[in-house]
Amino acid sequence: MSKTLSFLDKSFWITESDENPKHVACLQLLALPKNADKKTYVPTLFNEIKSYTRATSPFSCAVKTFLGYPIGFKPVKKLHMDYHVQIHRVANVQNREALDAFVARLHASRLDPDKPLWQYHFIFDEISDTFAIYARVHHMYGDGTTLVRWFQAGYVSHSTDGKFTPIWATKRLKNKKRDPISLVKRLVGVGYALKTVFDLLVIFVRIFMKLLRVNPHYMPVPFTGTKTMLTGQVKAGRAVATVDLDFKRVKALARRTRSTANEVLLCAFDIGVHKLLKEHGQVFKKALYTNMPINLRKPGEKTTGNKIAIVPVKLAHGENDPYLRLRQIVVNHRIVKHAAQHARPAAFSGYTIVIQSMALVFEWLRLSNVVKPIANILISNVPGPKETRYLKDAKLLACYPISTMTPGGGVNITFMTYADTANVGLVCCNKNVESLQPLALYVKEAFDMLEASVDDPRLNIDDIGEHIDKVPLSIVTDH
Repeated sequence: MSKTLSFLDKSFWITESDENPKHVACLQLLALPKNADKKTYVPTLFNEIKSYTRATSPFSCAVKTFLGYPIGFKPVKKLHMDYHVQIHRVANVQNREALDAFVARLHASRLDPDKPLWQYHFIFDEISDTFAIYARVHHMYGDGTTLVRWFQAGYVSHSTDGKFTPIWATKRLKNKKRDPISLVKRLVGVGYALKTVFDLLVIFVRIFMKLLRVNPHYMPVPFTGTKTMLTGQVKAGRAVATVDLDFKRVKALARRTRSTANEVLLCAFDIGVHKLLKEHGQVFKKALYTNMPINLRKPGEKTTGNKIAIVPVKLAHGENDPYLRLRQIVVNHRIVKHAAQHARPAAFSGYTIVIQSMALVFEWLRLSNVVKPIANILISNVPGPKETRYLKDAKLLACYPISTMTPGGGVNITFMTYADTANVGLVCCNKNVESLQPLALYVKEAFDMLEASVDDPRLNIDDIGEHIDKVPLSIVTDH
């Protein structure tokens, strides 16, 4: 792993606090092998995996700092395995609401900054045919694409009771040393940098023109999101929920509606969040916004660290027909995609750094309750394995990503596709909401209605608290 850190990597360390830890995690559900002893299988597996006391980078590295400022990674002499790998016995692993609540308590705590920034927690109950693993790593180690690639390397495609190497001990290919840069390449690099600066200026000019309502068909203006009970300064404590969606149905619906799977799920999540907030008295005079991570890696690129852009996307407003809400989201999403395609990746990344850095500064200064959020929701997806995977001889049933909270709060929704299922993880600060289980239910209901509304235009969602000051321009006009 590179010993240098990008500005985005460093920002996750600089702005971390006890109230808002900057790690990402996943909750894995696994099935015990047939005829396995329910009382001894997980403790035996735990002891075996815990015996791997030598790790590879970055799992062997702590953060090197100067006066509290991160400057790189340094290998540690010894791993404290009692800290990094732990085991917990609970009443019933198959009680999903209780399991989510247990994971929420683990997720709310901060990783020890003096140790390598990762942990593995085994969770079992001695009576079920399933057990769970909650694994977390600091976001500065990498973005979602990087972390899932590591996760996949730690699992095998067939059941085996042979020797197993856990993810932190798995050898990874080292980055090749770069050849000396020639003068011509340096000049080309300078030219690219100047073009990148020009693209960045164009982005800000167009944002300013939209602010003046001269160019309405462009990306949303940052810090114009709606304040809700979930936005504002992030406090200690988390609420976590997990839910499954049939990804075959999602893809089929996307084909029928000439949209993408992301856009279909954006619509379901948008309706679900509206319903949750409506229950708590929230009304909406304009659309909610989502922060949309965009992967800036080239096809096949396997760099570490964070190489993403995170930009706001306007969601739907003013329509009770789920299908028409989807069409609004399709248009708004593609406006942002069009802007990304017409700017160099470095310029779009630079734009992300500027607006997200401002949000981080507001959070650091505890001003997030004063300014409007960039967005109300962060929705991202991570492509996972297409075939069934195993941890030794334990079958992986599901893997739910559980991310960090963005500055300004809101709900973070991440899903990973695994064997034709979308495993969805939802997390928010629990300062004003005790549970996200209702949201998980609303998302499933919203998807079912969206799917049905394509063939039955009479289907409409109930009142979700939207107040309309003017009649929206609808895709369908009644005569």
